[in-house]
Amino acid sequence: MKRAFDLAASAFGLLILAPVIACLVLAVRRDSSGPGIFRQTRIGRHGVPFTCYKLRTMRIDAPNVATHHAPIDAVTPLGTFLRRWKFDEVPQLWNVLKGDMSLVGPRPCLPLQVELVDARRRLGVDRLRPGVTGLGQVRGIDMSDPEMLARCDRDYLDQRSFAIDLKIIFYTVIGRRMP
Repeated sequence: MKRAFDLAASAFGLLILAPVIACLVLAVRRDSSGPGIFRQTRIGRHGVPFTCYKLRTMRIDAPNVATHHAPIDAVTPLGTFLRRWKFDEVPQLWNVLKGDMSLVGPRPCLPLQVELVDARRRLGVDRLRPGVTGLGQVRGIDMSDPEMLARCDRDYLDQRSFAIDLKIIFYTVIGRRMP
């Protein structure tokens, strides 16, 4: 049921949001030099790398590091807005449609985030598809604390259900932390 929901929701979302994505790609390119869509290798299900798509929110010369390690001035003015409202994540619907990601799951990390990759593998979380959003995000846990995030991801693995996924999506959309 989860995969069917992911397919239907991502296809519908891409269809409806295609004009918005196109306008945002143009706006990103106008705001700073470089492509509108950012491609980055992330770690997926069973530790398999995949290409993750996002709207570019940083200058093209920004270091390829986890967001919490990137310098603040690397984020473009439009990028700040896109991140605040999570619009930069919308192209990941393509990753969901392709099967690289799910709407809800552990957020995909970079290959260089070895501590998080190892903790997720140790806890069995690596068998899940990474998500556009996840329990860690709605609980306010970021990738700067790999062990805590991996434990939260394990909590999701243990309690996952369609109802929990809908609750996580709801809290993501309204931009509030889930109790």
